[in-house]
Amino acid sequence: MSDEHDKNPENDPQLAAKIKDSARQIWLAGLGAYTKAEEDTGRFFDRLVQEGEQLENKTRGVVEKQIKSVEDRVGDVRERATGTWDKLETLFDERVSGALRRLGIHRREEIEALERRIEALESELLRLRRDGRDEEE
Repeated sequence: MSDEHDKNPENDPQLAAKIKDSARQIWLAGLGAYTKAEEDTGRFFDRLVQEGEQLENKTRGVVEKQIKSVEDRVGDVRERATGTWDKLETLFDERVSGALRRLGIHRREEIEALERRIEALESELLRLRRDGRDEEE
């Protein structure tokens, strides 16, 4: 029975040491793989960040050019629209003024000019009346 007991692998101290050593090596290999993966992940992450920054810089330039182009076009359209509105306003004023003149309605400037002339004539008339009285006396 002792022969069978000695041949049983569970009782072999060398085999147990080999298994223990193999298990330790597997454990250490796992730790090494984990550490390596962590290092690689950090480098990989850094590389992704760097590539992202480069892409952002490229696209920022393109986007800024597009924004500038759109702003220029909007400015051109605004200038043209403003010019068109100014022309329309002038044309409208001329047409309305012509229509009012044909109806016998004068512009404010014309009425104010007439009022100034009337005031000047009244002043002159008043002065002549005073001068006429002074001569009679």
